[in-house]
Amino acid sequence: MPGPAADGRQVPFRNAKEEIRARIEVSGGGGDPQRLGGRGQRQIVVWRNVVLMSLLHLGAVYSLALIPKAKLLTLLWAYFCFLLSALGVTAGAHRLWSHRSYKAKLPLRIFLAVANSMAFQNDIFEWSRDHRVHHKYSETDADPHNARRGFFFSHIGWLFVRKHPDVIEKGRKLDLTDLLADPVVRFQRKYYKITVVLMCFVIPTLVPWCAWEESLWNSYFLASILRYTISLNISWLVNSAAHMYGNRPYDKHISPRQNPLVTLGAIDPGLTISPFAPISSTPQNTDISASNSRCRKKPVYQW
Repeated sequence: MPGPAADGRQVPFRNAKEEIRARIEVSGGGGDPQRLGGRGQRQIVVWRNVVLMSLLHLGAVYSLALIPKAKLLTLLWAYFCFLLSALGVTAGAHRLWSHRSYKAKLPLRIFLAVANSMAFQNDIFEWSRDHRVHHKYSETDADPHNARRGFFFSHIGWLFVRKHPDVIEKGRKLDLTDLLADPVVRFQRKYYKITVVLMCFVIPTLVPWCAWEESLWNSYFLASILRYTISLNISWLVNSAAHMYGNRPYDKHISPRQNPLVTLGAIDPGLTISPFAPISSTPQNTDISASNSRCRKKPVYQW
């Protein structure tokens, strides 16, 4: 993740607890916790997301009890689907479409778009737009999952409330014509709900049932619900744990950390806080912190 925010009003990142404590002190010591990190903006809870995510995680906990009853092939299939989902996010929405780290011909783009639908983490266009905003305005109110607002918010809480107005405002200012110019991105966005139902739930459930006579119950909860929940939380750890736990070998004042466990779980060996031009691979993100600008000549991949 990127270094200090481009917004000069921000102080160097300390940690989430210190930041929240400082904001409470500035606001007078009390106040509504819903206002933290929002410049006095009351957060609107999206109860639909709260209910759905709660049910999803309860289903995942229940799925753990089904593991001993399932066939080995079903467990292997669930892991295979997890790998496909990870590719759809890391190699697809992240590396290819968000950062333009490499070029891909049509067959590969189609494959990655299908895998991205299996991941069910918003369509490629929306994922890439929010990720570019995150890089350009890291750790400000314009960051969709601003880590300064605490571990819970940056992990999953940001999905429980409406986006901060700054996120929407800054997102609209980005030049996203490169994404809209890709017919694969446009197609996936248009038919996203259909592709998600098929790739995230129907196909993972039907393959074990049809191919090796696994029960539909086990297939659904293990290859769909449990696999999906695990992949979501591993991706979210990049926004939360990797901004709070780990070492910072290049700059002690930046937010992101080197976290080998998160890197391994996310299946993204390029996940790093290397100071080498972390934003240059994204055309729109031209802002870069002074602490990193000295190393711009050696671009490497970065989450």
